[in-house]
Amino acid sequence: FAQTVFSLLYTCNYRRNEHSRPDVIMASSDIARSAAPPVARLIEAFHRLPGIGPKSAQRLTYHLIRMPEEEANEFAAAILGVKERIILCNICANIAEGEECAICGDMQRDQTRICVVEEPLDVIAIERSKAYSGQYHVLHGIISPVNGIGPKDLKLRELISRLQDGTVQEIIIATSPNLEGDATAMYIQKLIGPAGITITRLARGLPSGSDIEYADDSTLAHALESRTEIPQSPDNSHD
Repeated sequence: FAQTVFSLLYTCNYRRNEHSRPDVIMASSDIARSAAPPVARLIEAFHRLPGIGPKSAQRLTYHLIRMPEEEANEFAAAILGVKERIILCNICANIAEGEECAICGDMQRDQTRICVVEEPLDVIAIERSKAYSGQYHVLHGIISPVNGIGPKDLKLRELISRLQDGTVQEIIIATSPNLEGDATAMYIQKLIGPAGITITRLARGLPSGSDIEYADDSTLAHALESRTEIPQSPDNSHD
């Protein structure tokens, strides 16, 4: 079973460059001396997943070993199902099971707005807020010269093609509030600007429930720049 799960994890393209993870090499030699080969290989496979350290990889591995065979088979089938059945939506490039994702297929959603995000996980995050009911477009990356990622590596051509029929009236840029996100937002603005479509970007400021004393300088600056007027209460109005 351990060998099967390792093969599935490897197939899912989660393998990372070991030269950039020296801890993987060190952990591999230690594990190889103390664990059975199938177990060691599974620990290494989990360790290559984003955010999984050596100890977490070991805990996950031994959890799977103790897992009932039926649950283990379901886990393995779920991994295979992702690779065999999941594709990119032909419209927004979000992850989908068919040619069109559920959001693009929902005609009850606002067809005049498109929220541009970096990754499919961003779609899930925004949907959780229940504050947006328009369409999405997933770039599958962000402009990052350091990492060799340019505009041609993103789903920008597909975005432009969605604007040709004149239905879209607003593009909401929801890239991350960092240097790469700012650069990507500026590029999209220059790319779409001539079309005369309204271009907005998510506001940046203080998170709800936080204390000002704990906010960093950049967050406070953006909060001040993005401040909004408080509507006057009718009770406080003067004749």
